[in-house]
Amino acid sequence: MSDTYEKEPTQAWITTFAGMAINLCLGILYAWSMWGAALVSEVTLAAGDVVTKTKVISAAQVQKDNYAVQPGDMVVKPTEAVPRAYVLKVKFGTNVKEGYALLSEVEKKEENLRAGDIITKAGEAMTDPKNLGWNYLNNAEAATPFSLCVIIFALLMIPGGKIQDKISPKFGATLGGLFLAAGCFIAGLMKSYTGLIIGFGIFGGIGMGIGYAAPTPAALKWFGPHRRGLIAGLVVGGYGGAALYIGPLAKYLIGAFGITQSFVILGVGFATVVIIAGQLIKIPPPGYVPAPPRVAQTAKQLAASTKHNWEAGEMVKTWQFYALVFMFILSTQSGLLIIANAAGLLSKTGAKIPFFAENAWLLVSFGGLINAMGRVGTGFYSDKIGRQNAYCLNLGLSALCLFALPYVMQSQNIVLLFLAVGIAYWQYGGGLALLPAFTGDFFGPKNLGFNYGLVFVGWGLGTFMARLGGTIKDITGSLNYAFYISGALLVVGVILALSTKRPLWEQLKDQAKFKAKVKPA
Repeated sequence: MSDTYEKEPTQAWITTFAGMAINLCLGILYAWSMWGAALVSEVTLAAGDVVTKTKVISAAQVQKDNYAVQPGDMVVKPTEAVPRAYVLKVKFGTNVKEGYALLSEVEKKEENLRAGDIITKAGEAMTDPKNLGWNYLNNAEAATPFSLCVIIFALLMIPGGKIQDKISPKFGATLGGLFLAAGCFIAGLMKSYTGLIIGFGIFGGIGMGIGYAAPTPAALKWFGPHRRGLIAGLVVGGYGGAALYIGPLAKYLIGAFGITQSFVILGVGFATVVIIAGQLIKIPPPGYVPAPPRVAQTAKQLAASTKHNWEAGEMVKTWQFYALVFMFILSTQSGLLIIANAAGLLSKTGAKIPFFAENAWLLVSFGGLINAMGRVGTGFYSDKIGRQNAYCLNLGLSALCLFALPYVMQSQNIVLLFLAVGIAYWQYGGGLALLPAFTGDFFGPKNLGFNYGLVFVGWGLGTFMARLGGTIKDITGSLNYAFYISGALLVVGVILALSTKRPLWEQLKDQAKFKAKVKPA
């Protein structure tokens, strides 16, 4: 017997907003740009900078303070004054680091530093009393725990979705919260690159994956296809909105208490909220039928959504499943590239404006706001103009911004930087609302937890660009080539989306019958 409602019951909205609260905490992933900034001390030198034995004094600061160059200091020359075909990578201290020349060796060779050369403290111990026991990392190392966390997050969405479908979303949220707390303790207390890999990368990824799998499929089961985009956007909007406060909060905790205590405080606080909010999430009872739309749907809207609830085994036999995975990869990679480097983008572009150079978290928080708005906004207008049109619109505009970012940073135009990065964040957030809605439209709501978990693997695979960006920056001194590659991949995503239509259950069923008939005895 079916229970039909004229409007969604109260529990549907409780589940939706409890899911949003969970995602506001699981968005701890966005704090990584602040931890990464604290763990990396690296400067791309400019002409007129002064390099002492232990630090870099910017040309602007030298002029402001009337700094007198001391014996042993090195003044950075203009590029044209030091003709060589490579970027010199130098490090302070005495610990040898692969790929870097020690500053003392450069001095002995009487080699000049020039604009564009890179100097780092990677491998050296931090001297701040709050961070004793920690060593600085280079860009590639700092990107690895983040990238690993994203991959494991995506992979654990599969068992997390199964837990949501077969046990309960409440159990999944509780388990995810416990793993998140354990991961933050390990990352903070081990005070090492290994601890970051195990704690944030592995345990944090497990907690986020299982916890994130709980709310979105549960909420979508309460609503019909006409609201699927909006509800997905509201639930996952919490994850994007987390960066609104996680950026400044993480920056404050790191500055006030150090890296270790920031991990512990955020881990305990967020895990507590995830576990409590998880108790409010429920799925509809058997026989529940979502409330119909108030306005009759068009034939095109009806055709966009399946009436058959596909099992995972049926879904993976369709080429559309793999298309959705690749669409997820292509929409995700550019967003994760920006998220992993947001603080650094503002620090570099606003280097001549002390306020922006010292408050790089502003771009992180701005990105969080746009990310959250992009999830809700894209979900809303995808219900109106269609998922495919919304996806292509978002990726097309974002590709233009990625291609333009090197010019924007070179021009040091803060307004254009916020505009370009904002569109990139909107696209990324929109993808996280569109793909669960696509999955529900294509394969039905009943098994959405597990089915979306399989599609969500694409989000994890999209992390390659964050790691690739770190490597490109270590080699070339900038992210320019990473931006160009990322923009080109967004164009590929538009082409793929335009070629992807909903699979028809009747056709797959007929094909199966045909194969059964021609199967040899």
